[in-house]
Amino acid sequence: MTKTAPPPVDAADLEQDMLAMGRRARAADRQLALASPEARTRAISGMARALRARAADVLKANAADQDAAREKGMESAMLDRLGLDEARLEGVAKALDSIAAIPDPVGAETARWTPENGLDIARVRTPIGVLAIIYESRPNVTADAAALAVRAGNAVILRGGSECLRSNLAIHGALMEGLSAAGLPTDAVQMVTTRDRAAVGHILSGLDGSIDLLIPRGGRSLVERVKTDARVAVLGHLEGVNHVYVHESADPDTARAVAVNAKMRRVSVCGAAETLVIDRSVAADLLPKIAADLADKGCELRGDEAAQALVPAAKAATDADWATEYLKAIIAVKVVDGIDDAIAHIDAYGSGHTECIVASDDGAVERFLAQVDAGIVLANASTQFADGGEFGFGGEIGISTDRLHARGPVGAEQLTSFKYVVRGKGQIRP
Repeated sequence: MTKTAPPPVDAADLEQDMLAMGRRARAADRQLALASPEARTRAISGMARALRARAADVLKANAADQDAAREKGMESAMLDRLGLDEARLEGVAKALDSIAAIPDPVGAETARWTPENGLDIARVRTPIGVLAIIYESRPNVTADAAALAVRAGNAVILRGGSECLRSNLAIHGALMEGLSAAGLPTDAVQMVTTRDRAAVGHILSGLDGSIDLLIPRGGRSLVERVKTDARVAVLGHLEGVNHVYVHESADPDTARAVAVNAKMRRVSVCGAAETLVIDRSVAADLLPKIAADLADKGCELRGDEAAQALVPAAKAATDADWATEYLKAIIAVKVVDGIDDAIAHIDAYGSGHTECIVASDDGAVERFLAQVDAGIVLANASTQFADGGEFGFGGEIGISTDRLHARGPVGAEQLTSFKYVVRGKGQIRP
């Protein structure tokens, strides 16, 4: 049976419910952290099996979410993020299988040495504790985030968008089934079941010290609110204002293929390119070809004066276009005078998510990779590879645009901290 959202509760009851959720998570995180890697693996594999067994219920719940979203006039890009079908749901289950198969990071030694005092010192990965994840629209995040948290030995409190609550609750049922079958506490993965936005405020407060790390995944307004109001540590996942820069040395066929795939493979993902930057020296020959390729795929171009002169069908770009994450079939086009100009434009308008250069000149490639400040920098490859699964992490909670403590795709390893384990032979310090 598909789970449905409970009726609203009053403010006092909601506060007590949220505090109780935090206490349960804190109790569960210790059990999960001390469980064996094999138990965590069984739990994640069990989640995948339960998700497949419950596929009909999940898809029914998701269809109801999509119907409600359409009635409210949700934009097509957000509907695409919200939507599940049999193939996408199987992709979610396969991601869980992949997370179950990756090495368990808990207890792994990252370094070991003996200084002059003779102490045996090791740096060892440990769980962070209790995570809280606030996200929008994408029900697959429910499964990915839960599995990655469990893989890293963390308990997690999930608060998805109200527009996908039915889907999230149906998926959460499968997650609890996997935990229970493995003998692990179901309180290790909890879902906020109310649409009341006051629940977010309680999470931002830290639930009386229960939350160790808060991860927002959504648009700028969500991330900025979390960073402004949170009383706990935050790992930010900002929007993807991503660029493809075509250097004068770029192979034309590579430039065309990368630009089109980066924009149009799937326009609603955070790794989609939103601005094409191209050197003036090759723009006259190459830009009309790239523009035609994009137009054939249904993409609208918005260019500066130089781009419009070469592609008359392009609309005039405004200053706002350079900083916009469209998440739809629109791309801004900027003609620049070389790599310095390109990097300056990216520095001014990029969100620190994912940036790409297409070039054959090794010097230009290495300069771009070294100087551009982003979580992911690529050379001669589509920005759509900005994905934890593609990086071999099994899945991801998101792409961190912060500098501390993790950056780029956040997988299980990035959801750990560390401690120093020191073994001596009776040494005392003089």
